[in-house]
Amino acid sequence: MFSCGWLWLYFGAFLMLMELLAPGFVVFFFGLSAATVGLCRFAFGGSFTLTWQLAAFSALSIVYLVVLRRWLKKTFLGARVDARIDFDNEYVGRVGKVTEAISPPLAGRVVIGDAEWSASADAPIAVGAAVEVVSQNNLTMKVKEVK
Repeated sequence: MFSCGWLWLYFGAFLMLMELLAPGFVVFFFGLSAATVGLCRFAFGGSFTLTWQLAAFSALSIVYLVVLRRWLKKTFLGARVDARIDFDNEYVGRVGKVTEAISPPLAGRVVIGDAEWSASADAPIAVGAAVEVVSQNNLTMKVKEVK
């Protein structure tokens, strides 16, 4: 029950469980290499001496870390997506329709998508005209007429 192969398997299982306490996805591969050495000990028997076991453990740890870590980390954690949204310029470039005339310096109202916004412009714009958002200042859109 406490042969060398079983000790390697126990040690490997212990290290893989330790990954739960020390996340970083590194300790798991040392446990995987220890478990592999334990299985090799069962497969090759007494010819797989302690020197070979330690050499295999070292080599397998490096190979597993280099080859499998990146692939498994991507599989378990998924790819990172840069989801930064520029809320200050979210509506710039969108087209809308004037619902209340814009007469500078007074603001009017425009509908962009399914929302109505306060809007300002450099030139007067009549009701019903199509406009494009040039910039956004908080909840007020600066627009220009689309011709």
